[in-house]
Amino acid sequence: MPNDALKMDAEADADAQALAEAAGAAMFARDPASRGLGMTLDAIRPGYARMSMRVREDMLNGHRTCHGGFIFTLADSAFAFACNSHNHNTVGAGCTIDYLAPGRAGDLLTAEAVERALAGKTGIYDVDVVDQDGRLVATFRGKSHRVAGTVV
Repeated sequence: MPNDALKMDAEADADAQALAEAAGAAMFARDPASRGLGMTLDAIRPGYARMSMRVREDMLNGHRTCHGGFIFTLADSAFAFACNSHNHNTVGAGCTIDYLAPGRAGDLLTAEAVERALAGKTGIYDVDVVDQDGRLVATFRGKSHRVAGTVV
């Protein structure tokens, strides 16, 4: 590949990354639900997001494990940031989650969302939620649908 083409590809990648970061920052600023649960946006790039959340006492269920709704919310938030990282307003159209291990008070859960397919207005994203030891807590698959407008 000629040097000019490599330079153009690098500039396009840098522009896409900058846009993903701007979209992520704008969404996070407008997302009191994720912030209220103590989530952090740890990384974002086109088609990818990683978010973390510390399991608090008020997130425990009657079995003294993290309520599945909070694990779902972490996975869903990472999914939302990943599918909006292209700066197109995008919403969830459906999802599934499988819980594989419990989260416990004090655990740091991390959700990593990865774009698997993007065609037209529809995307498919896989999200793995792990604890601080790398143990798989849940796996989530989301389908997205692009709607009118941009994030920033």
